[in-house]
Amino acid sequence: MKKALRFWIGIWAAILCLSSASASDFSAGNDEGREGEWNHDIQSGLSVLLQDELLSTSQLGLCVYDLTSDTVLYAYQAGQRMRPASTEKLVTAISALSELGRTYQFTTGLYYTGKICGNVLQGYVYVKGGFDPRFGKEDLTVFADSLKNLGIDSIAGSLCADVSMKDTLQWGWGWCWDDDMPVLTPLLYRGKADFMERWGQLLNDSGIRYASMCRSRCPREAVLLAVRTCPLEDVLLPMMKESNNLYAESVFYQMAAFGGKAYASRKEVVHYIENLISRMGYDPGKYLIADGSGVSLYNYLSPELEVAFLKYAYHSAEIYPSLYASLPIAGVDGTLHRRMKTGAARGNVHAKTGTVEGISSLAGYATASNGHVLAFCMIMQGVGHQRSAQEFQDQVCELLCR
Repeated sequence: MKKALRFWIGIWAAILCLSSASASDFSAGNDEGREGEWNHDIQSGLSVLLQDELLSTSQLGLCVYDLTSDTVLYAYQAGQRMRPASTEKLVTAISALSELGRTYQFTTGLYYTGKICGNVLQGYVYVKGGFDPRFGKEDLTVFADSLKNLGIDSIAGSLCADVSMKDTLQWGWGWCWDDDMPVLTPLLYRGKADFMERWGQLLNDSGIRYASMCRSRCPREAVLLAVRTCPLEDVLLPMMKESNNLYAESVFYQMAAFGGKAYASRKEVVHYIENLISRMGYDPGKYLIADGSGVSLYNYLSPELEVAFLKYAYHSAEIYPSLYASLPIAGVDGTLHRRMKTGAARGNVHAKTGTVEGISSLAGYATASNGHVLAFCMIMQGVGHQRSAQEFQDQVCELLCR
């Protein structure tokens, strides 16, 4: 009797185990089925969009990567070298966050040499530029007050501008003569290249006279009198949200100067970026980095490479939070505030726009309805009407998010 009972208990337990396993397999199969169906819907939807008449007279490079499942979701001419326009700023921002760190500070310093005799500084005053695009009236006032606190009313020597942080080129490589771009100098006042004029005027207004102005490197023995700093994250916000070109170039040249070389050039920046491209598994010789803003005619990247940068950032706890917070949000703010104001893409696309004559691009992150996070890049060349290109990009984003 006991043996028979044990036999039937064993049979019942086996049935229960098989039933449980079947239910689990069915649930897993359903999940896989739903994901497969979602993948198919996205891919077929994108293939339909690629029949748009717009693409009969223009070129498109498109890459979509599912970061959640770690797979390529869709690619169309993704390896083509194309001009990225302002999506180049993604490369600049990610490289800077990687190489400099999110706590990096833009630094402008006030120094002096010589001795104070009575009310006269028998020496020189130096301002060492740090290419801080946000340096303004408050900062300059702190510098003037620091000199007044020395008890002087005149400077026997010159006011010296130390602009050795970067090379002496005032514009970027490959910029057109009619590009509406600011002068690239390490000493800026409210984003303009009239720092020394403003500095001299403020000292006069403060009752401090000086003999002359000049450009000269600050000597090592100079005494630091005051310093003003600006966090990298404060520069990234307008750089990305509003696509500010000056801010992008200032970040670009922070990397150039990071090694301490005087009058550092674009070549020093490219060294860092190409090393990063190599670490991501790509051949840097296939691409061209001409500036930090994407204005140059000489920039050539691929949608696939930009997505690789987005993937790299996504997997870095030191990069992703700062980058993601700086990106325009569809239908909400920045250069995307008037686009995708309704629909699934609103609030779910955080991306950098790019616009130059004949080029329209969009690259960033999209959150799909199933919770998957996607990295994407679209570059369109030969565009006749920016509005048409942007409407196409918005349709792609809507498809990715729904």
